[in-house]
Amino acid sequence: MGTVVIAAGTNLGDRESHLKKASAFLETLSVTSVVKSPVYETDPVGAADQPFLNCVAKIETKSDPQTLLSALKKFEVSCGRDPDAPRWSNRPIDLDIITFDNLILAEGALTIPHPSYCERRFVLIPLHDILPDFRDPETGADISTLISRSPQMRVFKTNVKW
Repeated sequence: MGTVVIAAGTNLGDRESHLKKASAFLETLSVTSVVKSPVYETDPVGAADQPFLNCVAKIETKSDPQTLLSALKKFEVSCGRDPDAPRWSNRPIDLDIITFDNLILAEGALTIPHPSYCERRFVLIPLHDILPDFRDPETGADISTLISRSPQMRVFKTNVKW
């Protein structure tokens, strides 16, 4: 069984509804209750032009990393995400594996830990909310250090429940 941190983001359509669907989906993947962070609103990154709602969840799964990635991508498509859309474009839902136990893995389209999570305050701040003792599997840096080293951006806590 693996402990997995998954980041969720949405900036297209009914963002709250997309996060609630993602939460229900993650419950089906987890053998224990999902631990969810608060939801934050952030400015868009890259080609996206609308603000995002971002959050993270911790699940316990019996799936291997590749099977889990496949399930996440199928869910994204079922919610209307275009898998051929340009990188960092607007999207109804985005689910990324941030960590999977303490694995360090690079297999095809899957890299664990997520290759750019340390540069994303919209992942690090909610991660700190649910795992304040988190340490990067590659460097051993604690979450507070990762946050302090990450690029500045607006990350505003919302009242959205997912």
